[in-house]
Amino acid sequence: MTRVLVGNNLAYHYGWLAWYLACGKRWFWAYVEDMRKPALLMTAWLGALMADEMALPRLALAAEDPPALARQRMVAEQLSGPGRNITNALVLSAMGKVPRHEFVPERLRSQAYEDCPLPIGHDQTISQPYVVAFMTEQLDPKPSDRVLEIGTGSGYQAAVLAELVAKVYTVEIIEDLARQAAVDLKRLGYTNVYVRAGDGYKGWPEAAPFDAIIVTCAPEKVPPPLIEQLKDGGWMIIPVGPAWDQELVLLHKHGNRLEQRAVLPVRFVPMTGQSQSSEVPKPPAGAR
Repeated sequence: MTRVLVGNNLAYHYGWLAWYLACGKRWFWAYVEDMRKPALLMTAWLGALMADEMALPRLALAAEDPPALARQRMVAEQLSGPGRNITNALVLSAMGKVPRHEFVPERLRSQAYEDCPLPIGHDQTISQPYVVAFMTEQLDPKPSDRVLEIGTGSGYQAAVLAELVAKVYTVEIIEDLARQAAVDLKRLGYTNVYVRAGDGYKGWPEAAPFDAIIVTCAPEKVPPPLIEQLKDGGWMIIPVGPAWDQELVLLHKHGNRLEQRAVLPVRFVPMTGQSQSSEVPKPPAGAR
C-alpha cells in the first residue's frame, strides 16, 4: 500500500513538472511580472511618503520659526554650496544657530540672511555671511581658545566666535556701537563675550596673549601691537590695504617670524583711530 501511494505521489509531481516545462513556464513568469508591478508602485509610494515626512519638519520649522529656516537656506546655499565650500562642520553649525536678524536694524531684518553686507549705522556694516564664515574657518577655532576681535560692529561676528571658543574679547572704536553690541550679546545669552569701547589698533593688552585675532576693519599695514598680543603659534586674519585694493591676509606667528599670505580680495571699512594717524606720511624736517 505504501509503495502504491508513493508511486502515485511521484506521478502527480512529475505531471505538474511536465506541465510547467511544456506551457506553465510562461504563465509563471507572467504571474511574477504582474506581482512586481504593485511592488514597484508600493516602492514609489513609500519613497514619496518618506520625502513628505522629511519635508514636514522643514515646513513646521518655516511656520514656527521663519528665521531658522532662512539660516538653514543661508548655510546650504551661501556657505557650503558650490563655489563657496565652507567645510568646517562646527563653523557651519554656528552660522546656522546665531540669529543674524537680531544684529541688524529692525527695518532691515527681512534682509538679514541675504548674501550681502548690511548697514548698521555710523557708516559701518555687518559683513556678508560668507565673509564671516570664511574668516572664522581660516582661524580653525578650538573650544579652549581665547580670541581677540577688532571691530565689534553689530556683535554678530563675536556671537559666531562665542559658539566656538572659550572667550571672545572684542574692541569697537564707536562707543554707540560698542554699547549696543554689548546689550544685544547679553540679551541673547552670550556671556563669554567681553566688549570694550576703544581704539582697536592697540588691541587689549591686559587680556593678551590670544590664540587668535580677527580684524574686521582694514588698516593699510598690520598694527604691531596686534602682532605682539598674538600667542606664539597663533593665527590672525585681517584685511589690509587702501579702500580700493584690500586683501584678506592670514598670518601665522612662529616666535619672531610671521608667515603671511593673501587669501581673499575684500572690501572692509577702514580702521580708524591711531591706525590712520600712523599711516599719514610725516613731512620732511623743515617743510612748511
